[in-house]
Amino acid sequence: MLAIPVLVWYIVFCYGPMWGVAIAFKDFKPLLGFAESDWVGFKHFIDFFQGPYFWRVVKNTLMLNVWGLAFGFTAPILLALLLNEVRNSKFKRVVQTITYMPHFISLVVVCGIIHIFTADEGIITQIVQLITGKEYTSLLGYSSFFRPIYTFSGIWQDIGWNSIIYLAAMSTVNPALYEAAEIDGVGRIGKMWHITLPQIRPIIVILFIFAVGGLMASGHEKIILLYNPLTYDTADVIASYVYRRGLREASLSFSAAVGLFSAIINFLLLWLTNRIAKRTSEVSLW
Repeated sequence: MLAIPVLVWYIVFCYGPMWGVAIAFKDFKPLLGFAESDWVGFKHFIDFFQGPYFWRVVKNTLMLNVWGLAFGFTAPILLALLLNEVRNSKFKRVVQTITYMPHFISLVVVCGIIHIFTADEGIITQIVQLITGKEYTSLLGYSSFFRPIYTFSGIWQDIGWNSIIYLAAMSTVNPALYEAAEIDGVGRIGKMWHITLPQIRPIIVILFIFAVGGLMASGHEKIILLYNPLTYDTADVIASYVYRRGLREASLSFSAAVGLFSAIINFLLLWLTNRIAKRTSEVSLW
């Protein structure tokens, strides 16, 4: 009985609309509808593969998500490990509160803060100028700065929230393991490496599988709020390309084909990562 509302939600909002991917194989005309629009097969996929922006959007999507995987995925683990070693409970709560708060700020507000801090006289721009010794206008106007700004602003926003699940996993570790390690003369770093990390490895592996399964997906809302034509060569990803072609240029079938391509690649990455994880660590989604 408790599962029925969840099943209904998935059927109505997740599985029900899936038949709409058929427009990726049609020359969809809203006035004609799904049934009357002409079938064109793989025409839109071929146009995308042979288009001038294919390699750019695929490369940018992968690069942004690889940056996120390398820095954004590991940062919450490091924070959780550090907080787990804090013995002052008041200080620990303060740090947790401060790191959780950015997660609850609206994305539009976060992007507004980024625009202000990276403007001509923004604090981040001044710090970059001090370090590099070069003069810069708005950092968001330079394609070379987009990936660092996007990645590390995401870490700032979500590091505290994403560390919660690791802290919860660490709270289940048997204290006797740490006591035995102390008797053997193991230091704090040794206990992190030999006890804490192995104990939370199943959680890390599961979340890593999900993260790799989303390598071809990027949050288009934040990218659209931050990028501009000057940074398209590093900021334009599949999601933002689909937004421009689908909504702004009304190429609904083409954008559906691009989105379907991205979803298929994500599924293959998820399946491959799950298979590798199952063989190497015996932890997997299925």
